Amino acid sequence: MNGIVPAPIARQPWQMLIPLFVLVGFGALVLYSAAGGSWQPFAISHLIRFAVFMVAAVIIANMPRVFVTFMAYPAYIGVVLLLVAVEAIGFVGGGSQRWLNLGFMQLQPSELMKPVIVLTLARFYDTLPVGLIGTWRSLIPAGVLIGIPMALVLLQPDLGTALAIGFGGAVVMFMAGLPMRWFLMAGGAGLIAAPLAFFFGLQEYQQRRVTTFMDPESDPLGAGYHITQSKIAIGSGGITGKGFNEGSQSHLQYLPEPHTDFVFATMAEEWGLIGGFVVIGIFAMILGWGLGVARKSNDRFARLLAIGMTATIFFYVAVNLMMVMGLAPVVGIPLPFMSHGGSSMMTNMICIGVLMMVNRWNREAPHSGLSA
Repeated sequence: MNGIVPAPIARQPWQMLIPLFVLVGFGALVLYSAAGGSWQPFAISHLIRFAVFMVAAVIIANMPRVFVTFMAYPAYIGVVLLLVAVEAIGFVGGGSQRWLNLGFMQLQPSELMKPVIVLTLARFYDTLPVGLIGTWRSLIPAGVLIGIPMALVLLQPDLGTALAIGFGGAVVMFMAGLPMRWFLMAGGAGLIAAPLAFFFGLQEYQQRRVTTFMDPESDPLGAGYHITQSKIAIGSGGITGKGFNEGSQSHLQYLPEPHTDFVFATMAEEWGLIGGFVVIGIFAMILGWGLGVARKSNDRFARLLAIGMTATIFFYVAVNLMMVMGLAPVVGIPLPFMSHGGSSMMTNMICIGVLMMVNRWNREAPHSGLSA
């Protein structure tokens, strides 16, 4: 087979790419159904976006290590400046100021910060002497690097994205070897600060989301409507589902956002428990491959980069699935590779591209002795 299949094709990580293609294709079918049996406006644009960002992922996958390490801090500074620009001249939509109007597209800089914070912290800990990992020099600078974009994103306001940035950064810090007691202390401080953050830090609609998550039936036609209808859609699918393009909750417009945040509920109504297990199983294959890339990395930078990108995708998947099942408040986190949305696709395909890049570094290292 090595003589039949060209080498550039044969050495691609097909154990991840094939499940990814299946997931995106399945997502297009769900979006076709969410539009009432039409490829427009969701399914076609979903496939086009994936194709465009797949090209971008391939470009990222071929970047040399020297260039990536050099660009870590400039990329961070650039995205922070974009976040500042959002506050100054950003486009307002849905009650939030999150986008920059570039003419040909609406750019959401906070999405770029999710992979960029992982890259920046991986670079920071790669250059930090091992002997300083247990000192304040490993904690304070990293905390500032995470805190600045989180604060700017919370001003938009966008709690879900701020949490995603914090989660990716915290995972990199943990895997860099920072003492466990620091994370336990941070968790304890978070529990103490949670009531203050709830009453003084959250917007009124965000507070309603939290209280409704605890008891959605208390306001089934108001703040609890999203979660209630999502549960109905998932539960009505049963084991095998109602059948492709036969979902009543989405077709009759009972289910809010059936093509974005609640696309899993749209899928589960038509494909049932079996469809849900298939989707979760494919995500497990992709995330498992990402962890394998991190495990095979021979240096700290590549390992932290791979584990951080995998964690970023995991955050999307875990929070979205918990949200649609009523296990977490509604925070506007789409399901990777299935939900309709350019920003989500961009972020997750950047993560895929970086993982493919680290995988290439791992593959080339034994032959050349270099990581570029």
